[in-house]
Amino acid sequence: MQRRKFIQNIGIGSLAFPLASFTQIDKIAHTNNSVIIPQGLKEGDTVGVVSPSSAIFETEPYEIAKENLEAMGLKVKFGKFVKSRYGHLAGTDEERAGELNEMFGDENIQAVMALRGGSGAARILDKLDYDTIKNNPKIFIGYSDITALHLAIYEKTGLVTFHGPLAVSTWNAFSFDYFKRLLFDKEKITFTNPTDKGDNLVQIENRIRTIREGEATGRLIGGNLSVLTGIMGSEYFPSDWEGNIIYLEDVGEQIYAVDRMMSQLQLGGVLDKISGFVFGKCTSCNPGGSGYGSLTMEEVIDHYIKPLNIPAFSGAMIGHIDDNVTIPNGLKAKINATKGSIELLKNPVK
Repeated sequence: MQRRKFIQNIGIGSLAFPLASFTQIDKIAHTNNSVIIPQGLKEGDTVGVVSPSSAIFETEPYEIAKENLEAMGLKVKFGKFVKSRYGHLAGTDEERAGELNEMFGDENIQAVMALRGGSGAARILDKLDYDTIKNNPKIFIGYSDITALHLAIYEKTGLVTFHGPLAVSTWNAFSFDYFKRLLFDKEKITFTNPTDKGDNLVQIENRIRTIREGEATGRLIGGNLSVLTGIMGSEYFPSDWEGNIIYLEDVGEQIYAVDRMMSQLQLGGVLDKISGFVFGKCTSCNPGGSGYGSLTMEEVIDHYIKPLNIPAFSGAMIGHIDDNVTIPNGLKAKINATKGSIELLKNPVK
């Protein structure tokens, strides 16, 4: 099942939050931009909900999104085109881009969150007002197709954004705990997988797999593998990967397609420059029906990553899953591939 169809079937969405104001920290080597840290959230803040990708065709998801955010003590403002439709998209490219630009420019909005993912975010990258985004930095959150926006905003402005649940995602105790600690409490979190064994003698669920042992330090850059590779070669794809830690996830991709995309990262020179590698979940990724056999997912990842001799692990709680953590895109961190941990080295918000 393809990523877009899978997301349409399960009704996944996306979330993003707080305030403007920024601090210039480390220079991004390849641009004149400095890294920008947005303001953290507090109760009573207003979240602007936008729909930069696929449309939602029922009313209930909008109600769920609003109730999710209100349960966090936040106010909600939907974008003017959030219920629009243009084919499978939530409005024309101009409407979706304009909605996002308007939310960043609105001084009464403290954070911007994607309603859902799906497909289509890459179509609006050349229509975003990056000066407005840079001059009015806010928490921006979402995942899946929203990866295109995370990468473009980081490349063009230096703003740290957040790869995390959507407004209509399943907000359980696990996902909300990380979200709250990161964006409300401003913690320099160390991300680790749950260790609950249940009734089993050893842990069965949510295990990490160490690909290469060791520790690595660098900026966390990444997101959905298919969306990330889809904008390679454009001016919106990060141009400097030197010393970064790449994190990846995907959904509904056949293993041969994952192999092709990993090959693209290798041939494009990205893998040769990174200092560390983290793979989250590849939900519903299977061999497909070619009839000629298939590599396993482990074989594909190991083929490209082991020869790099860098710290690397898979199984992180990142992806199209209910227990989805919120990862700051563009922030410095340290990974421990032996333990399967990601430690933030800077505060994610002010």
